[in-house]
Amino acid sequence: MSDTYELIADQDSWERCHAALRAAPRFAVDLEANSLHAYREEICLIQLSTETQDYILDPLSGVDWSALGGLLADPAIEKVFHASDYDLTLLKSLHGWDVRHLFDTMWAGRVLGFEKMGLASVLKEVLGVELTKKYQKADWGRRPLTPEQLDYARNDTHYLLPLRDALEERLREMGCLEEIREIFEAECHSDAVTRAYDPESFWHARGVRDLSPRALAIFRALHHFREEEAKRRNVPPFKVVNDQMLMKIAGRAAECEGIVAEVPGVSDKLLDRLGHRLQRAVEQGRRAPVPKPPKRPPRPNSSPGFLLRYEALLEWRKKTARARGVESDVILSRSTVVELAEKNPRGMAELGRIESLGPYRRDRYAGEILKVLEEA
Repeated sequence: MSDTYELIADQDSWERCHAALRAAPRFAVDLEANSLHAYREEICLIQLSTETQDYILDPLSGVDWSALGGLLADPAIEKVFHASDYDLTLLKSLHGWDVRHLFDTMWAGRVLGFEKMGLASVLKEVLGVELTKKYQKADWGRRPLTPEQLDYARNDTHYLLPLRDALEERLREMGCLEEIREIFEAECHSDAVTRAYDPESFWHARGVRDLSPRALAIFRALHHFREEEAKRRNVPPFKVVNDQMLMKIAGRAAECEGIVAEVPGVSDKLLDRLGHRLQRAVEQGRRAPVPKPPKRPPRPNSSPGFLLRYEALLEWRKKTARARGVESDVILSRSTVVELAEKNPRGMAELGRIESLGPYRRDRYAGEILKVLEEA
């Protein structure tokens, strides 16, 4: 492996990089995004490592990266990630790219029973390599990036291929290769979740249910204003004003007819930037009807039989995970538990129709699952 990386920020260098990746049997992948710094998050760096070379792609450079989608979807080339879930979601939601033939070193560590799943922790435990976390929350959308930032980014994939090999050997020794491959296949086909503003999301703020009805209506108006302001400025909502300050303003405005400037703790900086518009949102909230708590989504099945089966399966899953020294969702995902409890399969033929179970888990746990369902 080269001790240097190649920064790819023009079409010619990308075409050379693409040719090298296309010829490789596998490469490591990591992304740096700016979700902590922007309302509309972007992929700001793409790090790729083959056996011999590290590449850092600059997606903000104007290069046509569409050919990368074909490489990611090519089942003949293995792609090695650490904690792929968020990266797969970004690739799918922002570019429509799918990833096939995945190896996720975080999931490998989970199946092996590691307690700490961060890349730095896994690398230290398996390879004895220590990584810095200095730029973990950096704004990767800002240009230019410093040499130190680029070195940091490069290290996120530089060690992934040897880490993958070391973890695979441990999985082989434990007889878990078939299990982990089934997990990787499921990860590749999971649905991408796109971020969209929910007007009812103000209910998720900590302490919101302690507000008076009138304060709740004002808080809703302030929450909506903040979302629009964040979108306008392209910053995360928490960088406009935090939930606790909005609640403080709403609570005070509900008790008296005063103005935002009179609320204790409201800074001059906030007033200068947003004072008039916050006041306008307060007035809108004062005139608005009191919001009603959202109805809970119905359970897939709330019959007594379903609940008994569901609780019994959860208890079996917890005991099985504890015996293996892993987290419960390594055994079965919660959505699979719900599906099993709802459909209540009787026998192997019906169990085989539970698609989310997968052939490995079905073969390994069929007898136990069917027994739990029968006795519930």
